[in-house]
Amino acid sequence: MAKSKLSPIVLFVYNRQDHTRKTIEALKKNIYADTSDLIIFSDAPKNESVAEEVNEVRNYIKTITGFKSVKIIERKTNFGLANSIIEGVTKIVNKYGKVIVLEDDLVTSKYFLQFMNDALELYKNESKVACISGYVYPINGLPETFFIRGADCWGWATWKSAWNLFEKDGKKLLNELEKTNMVNEFDFFGAYKFSEMLKDQIKGKNNSWAVRWYASAFLKHKFTLYPGKSLVSNIGNDTIGTHSGKVNKYAVDLSDNRVLVNKIHLQESSFSKKKFSAFFSHNSNYLSHLFYKAKDLFAGGLR
Repeated sequence: MAKSKLSPIVLFVYNRQDHTRKTIEALKKNIYADTSDLIIFSDAPKNESVAEEVNEVRNYIKTITGFKSVKIIERKTNFGLANSIIEGVTKIVNKYGKVIVLEDDLVTSKYFLQFMNDALELYKNESKVACISGYVYPINGLPETFFIRGADCWGWATWKSAWNLFEKDGKKLLNELEKTNMVNEFDFFGAYKFSEMLKDQIKGKNNSWAVRWYASAFLKHKFTLYPGKSLVSNIGNDTIGTHSGKVNKYAVDLSDNRVLVNKIHLQESSFSKKKFSAFFSHNSNYLSHLFYKAKDLFAGGLR
């Protein structure tokens, strides 16, 4: 990577000490970890029943070392996952101009930070690129890197100019999708009903920030850059797997190699989108089951 200031890492935590510890231990092994600033947002307990668990997490994060700096922001009141992420990302990206975002159930390859910083630097002046994703579905045969229209949320990065496109109002997003006849493409040509998730967010049945981030970027014809092999594994679905035959269709083997970031043509990979659609179609029953168990497929649950 060309000489440039590394992006700050923002981590959102709540009441899962074991998950948080695994996330941190993997992140500390990353290339660039010791020269990166880590900013942790710790949400306040929603009620007394989780207060002890939240305090356990807060005690743990105060012991974290291995980064250039560690800053902890303890919420005084419960923001909830969506509001915490929206407010936190906005605050940090407005200050630093770019941000790498993780939640407390994401374990990373040691090449994750390298990939994110390389991509943030290479595409920083490309207005059509809104997001860098470290996670990709367990699909074989994908290119080294590729673009898909929209935005993603399991270990991701963005710039201030792109995050400015984020629209909180789900109803506005849905109206625009319907008005422009983009619902079918938004749903990966019917392979998975992300529009239904957006409708449920509007109705208050979930509080997904991520489906709104996806819709915001999608409607502006912006792209996410993906690696061909995942650099992020979500360990937050472990209990959900118990309810679905102990099978997690999102499980991935982390890349053992660096994912090279080279300039590629700024257009959506139709090949990769078809691969995504086939994955969604093949696992549609499981995805629906997961969504209704977790309440929020993208953000890993509500609080």
